[in-house]
Amino acid sequence: MAAARKAKADKAARARPAAPSSAGLVRVLEDDGTVAKGKDPGLADDVLLFLYEQMVQVREFDRRMLMLQRQGRIGFYGPILGQEAATVGSIAALEARDWIFPALREGAAAMMRGLSLTEAINQLIGNGADRCKGRQMPCHYTYKEGHYYGMSSVIGTQISHAVGAAMAARIKGDDVVVLGYMGDGATSANDFHAGMNFAAVRRAPCVLFCQNNQWAISVPISKQSASETIAQKGKSYGLPYVRVDGNDVLAVHAVTKAAAERARAGDGPTFIEAVTYRRLGHSSSDDPTRYRDEAEVRAWEQKDPVDRFRKHLIKRKLWDDDREAAFKEDIAARVNDAIAAAEANGPPADESLVTDVFAQVTPQLREQLREVLALEGRRVNEGAFPL
Repeated sequence: MAAARKAKADKAARARPAAPSSAGLVRVLEDDGTVAKGKDPGLADDVLLFLYEQMVQVREFDRRMLMLQRQGRIGFYGPILGQEAATVGSIAALEARDWIFPALREGAAAMMRGLSLTEAINQLIGNGADRCKGRQMPCHYTYKEGHYYGMSSVIGTQISHAVGAAMAARIKGDDVVVLGYMGDGATSANDFHAGMNFAAVRRAPCVLFCQNNQWAISVPISKQSASETIAQKGKSYGLPYVRVDGNDVLAVHAVTKAAAERARAGDGPTFIEAVTYRRLGHSSSDDPTRYRDEAEVRAWEQKDPVDRFRKHLIKRKLWDDDREAAFKEDIAARVNDAIAAAEANGPPADESLVTDVFAQVTPQLREQLREVLALEGRRVNEGAFPL
């Protein structure tokens, strides 16, 4: 009987749509796309359009990559649907010289910094044109030129990495800011404590940005933390903290820019909680219908970040239905072209099994590679080895 009552209570709890606290929640855009009185950040029209176009592009990219995964053309994908404003708005608030330490859903950052769609898909496939030659999980992009650090699948480790990089920048006197991302689940990891504490004590020039999408895979925020908000955890570490509507791209941009400017001025780190929602599974391997109620998802669909921002642009006469249709058609074509280009690339070269290990390949490894390839009737390309 006790088990049955517990099961009934758990089902009732899942049926209640998430209602995160609005205490101190920073907003700029109302649900209808109007700007709250006195809160217009004054961004130029071209910046507003850039933000919107990036949000739409990553949504279309997301949709197509999930289709590829379902067709068996890539192995894994971590979708961003519902979190576009939190990701794009925060990244756009930085300067090109600043560094980004991502979690799973910040791949748009690399693309905004110059990683081409084809290169991104190369990585998802793990082909010969992939920078990692297929030796990294899909969605784990690396893009050093864009100051985008390769993510780790270990939850929360990038927090310490981001803070360490920021501490190094401060010691060297580099005028850069480091933006370190995490999900709500990462705030339960050991690295969260270590990173937050070191950031505060060392006054590291970083912004620690939590995308609170309400679910750490199948664990709801109510089972992650008993505090009223995630943002207020910054107080115990002596960090300034901000709680922002993560589905409001203008609010996200404004608070992240203010935090970055504060860090660049030598005033130390800031902790940001962006309240948003992951509308699909944690990854393409996850079935969220097994642990959350669809009523919750439908409630958050009404807070769609792309729809809200589009309403704002239309009100400002910067966007209309014709432009929307043309832009989506253009993005679809670009993604199609990128898929075709990436799928035309062959697998990584056999020799990369050893040439990626040693600059000067040892005789033993050459011999082992020859033996392995001989089993399949293939031969080593000796010209691929460095002299």
